[in-house]
Order: sequence, then C-alpha cells, then structure tokens
Amino acid sequence: MTGRDYRGMSAAERLADRRERLITAAYTLFAHPGFHATTIEKLCTTARISNRAFYECFSSREDLMRAVYDRCVEETLTSVNQAIDKAPPTLDERIVAGIAEYVRFVTKDVRRARVMHLEVRRAGNVLTAARQHTVKAFSEIIEGVVQDVPHRLPLETHLLSLGLIGAITELLIEWVLANPAPPTDKVIDAAVHIFRCAFGV
Repeated sequence: MTGRDYRGMSAAERLADRRERLITAAYTLFAHPGFHATTIEKLCTTARISNRAFYECFSSREDLMRAVYDRCVEETLTSVNQAIDKAPPTLDERIVAGIAEYVRFVTKDVRRARVMHLEVRRAGNVLTAARQHTVKAFSEIIEGVVQDVPHRLPLETHLLSLGLIGAITELLIEWVLANPAPPTDKVIDAAVHIFRCAFGV
C-alpha cells in the first residue's frame, strides 16, 4: 500500500488540491452572485468535489470565505509594499505609489474588489476579526511610511491611519456598486487628495 490514489496523489495532496479548487470556485462565486447566494452545493459542483469532501477542507462557508479573503489581502499587501519600496523616498511620492498600486491592484480583478470590500461585510460577524487584522496590517503600512519620512503630523498617527483606510474603503465600495463605476484614475486622485490633506503635503 502506497497511500496514493489512481491519480498518483497522496492523501495530503488530494486534500490540498480539493482545498485549492474550492478557493478558486469561491473566489468567483462569492464575488458573483455573492456570499449569501452561494450554497455549499454550488461550491462543490463548481469545484467538482463531493459535499462530504467540502467539510474535510473547510468547516463552513464562512471558513472558506476567510481563506479567500485572506489570500486577496495577502496578495494586495505584497503588491502595495513592493510599490512603496520602489518609490522615491519622499512622503508624497510614497503616498501616491501606495494608493495607486492599491486601487489598481484591487480593481484589476472585480472579484478581488467585491470580496475585499463588499462580500466580506455580508459574511457577517464571523469575519470581523479577519477584517480587523487587515485594517491593522494596512494601518501599519501607512504608519511606517510616515515614520520613515521626517514629517510633523497634525493628529495621532494611528487614528489618522484608521480614518484614511475608511475613506479609501468607501471609495472602492463606490467603485464596486456604482453603474457605471468611476474611472480608477478618479478614485486614485480622490484618495491621494484625502491623504495629502491629512498629512499636510
């Protein structure tokens, strides 16, 4: 007995494959038709696995939503940090680089925008901790940019960062829901203006 199935995959590999297929299916279905409109049965049909296999990978739809959301956030954080690191070492240049990359990266795939800024809220209180963790991660980026560049702030940095995250979140919710959606360049311009006013640059 080798512990491998007819496809030549170990039990651990099969589990990882099913988990990945569920995440891929959920990324599309949770974005549209949406979290509440997507049943476990639909997820399993799309991922081509059994309902029983679902519970070997995730404990609930909310657990799967958390995995999809966390991946979206991780990819976005990586992209934004890289953009800031490549920007000239002035506060204004780094603000522009970070915001532009965030908006463009998130809106490049409407599924990512919907998952991160709309459907995660619709998933309910079970994902509150995940959202708080994300806010903390992005606030640390903002605070790090300000700390690295000598600049006198008018307000307490952490609270100011939280307010700015709220502003950019609302701009992206508008981008998701509006018909037609505002051009991403306009969203970037609005966010940059808000940040510049907040930091006095």
